[in-house]
Amino acid sequence: MNVPLWVWAITVVVILGLLAFDFFFHVRKAHTPTLREAAVWSAIYVGLALLFGVMVWVFGGAQMGAEYFGGYITEKALSVDNLFVFLIIMSSFAVPREDQQKVLLFGIVFALIARTAFIFAGKAMIETFSWTFYLFGLILIVTAGKLLAPEKDGEEEGADNFIIRLAKKYLRTTDHYDGDKLFTVENGRRVLTPMLLVMIAIGGTDILFALDSIPAIYGLTTNVFIVFTATAFSLMGLRQLYFLIDGLLDRLVYLKYGLSLILGFIGIKLILHALHENNLPFINDGEHVNVYEIEIGLSLSVILGILVVTVVASIFSPTGKLKTAINTIHRLAYGYVHTEYHGVEAEREANYQRMLDAEATLTKFDQEKVIELMEESGAAWLVDKAHRMHADATRR
Repeated sequence: MNVPLWVWAITVVVILGLLAFDFFFHVRKAHTPTLREAAVWSAIYVGLALLFGVMVWVFGGAQMGAEYFGGYITEKALSVDNLFVFLIIMSSFAVPREDQQKVLLFGIVFALIARTAFIFAGKAMIETFSWTFYLFGLILIVTAGKLLAPEKDGEEEGADNFIIRLAKKYLRTTDHYDGDKLFTVENGRRVLTPMLLVMIAIGGTDILFALDSIPAIYGLTTNVFIVFTATAFSLMGLRQLYFLIDGLLDRLVYLKYGLSLILGFIGIKLILHALHENNLPFINDGEHVNVYEIEIGLSLSVILGILVVTVVASIFSPTGKLKTAINTIHRLAYGYVHTEYHGVEAEREANYQRMLDAEATLTKFDQEKVIELMEESGAAWLVDKAHRMHADATRR
């Protein structure tokens, strides 16, 4: 279905208006949102996304509506997973709680810009190259496999990622915050503050996220309007959602397994579609392959089913509770190891004490399982490094 230009124009104006409203009424004045504020605005943004989906269903038909909801749910799940990385980045930079809203809003805006570029690039590839669906399918299957791979010891995205190392090498930077300013003057020179560096880090990771996100939604629909709106509305309200569930993020310990299944499923769907539409000469002599194609209704049911099972398993599983505790320790240890952005020594000590308190909670679990999961996640390596750093600091 071709969407009229005026519908595109109204949609873009509404999205820009929501972003502007978010900035001027919520983010411009630094503050930490209350739980009630985060809950109310999260519900409003989800409600707007669902209302838009209903309008798409009514005016565009059931097929178009199902494609929107399938894309929105998939992108929303991927966005929540992205919050884990944002949490690590802001912990490692010790971003003041009241200033985290500005960082998150920047991340949302940058993600929307980056993904819009990828959306139109993906559409051009689909229309130009017959092998694009094969490529997208393989990308998703490989990504699904990578989500299941255990992390290497100490491996994490944070204050020392590649983009930040480049920024520090070629630009003048400081390790000290100056409110929420992006630049400040130090020793008579204009320098970048950590606030700008953390935005660069989140912007860089947003580009990587888009490489997985866009092929996933193109596996559900090739309608560029649906792809754009589902992606945009999945990002709307992500800032409020962060403050609503940041204490629960570690609880969703099985989310990556659910996302792996979803991405693998969509990857297979893309490969099947590519075979059905095949015209590559080295596959079946350039003829279409008569394979089963997964309908959007089945795709929507599978995605919802996997997410429901994943969330329920995360909440009620005893192993999930242990992984939650270990994830918390991992994050606190990482924040302590990267203490260069903590301006006050008391902040470092407070972070270390929180890590010790979190370690103490592990005594109620099976210790063999604790040791196994600590080693597997890389938390043991980080905690040991944090203890050694604290011992060195105490001796000095």
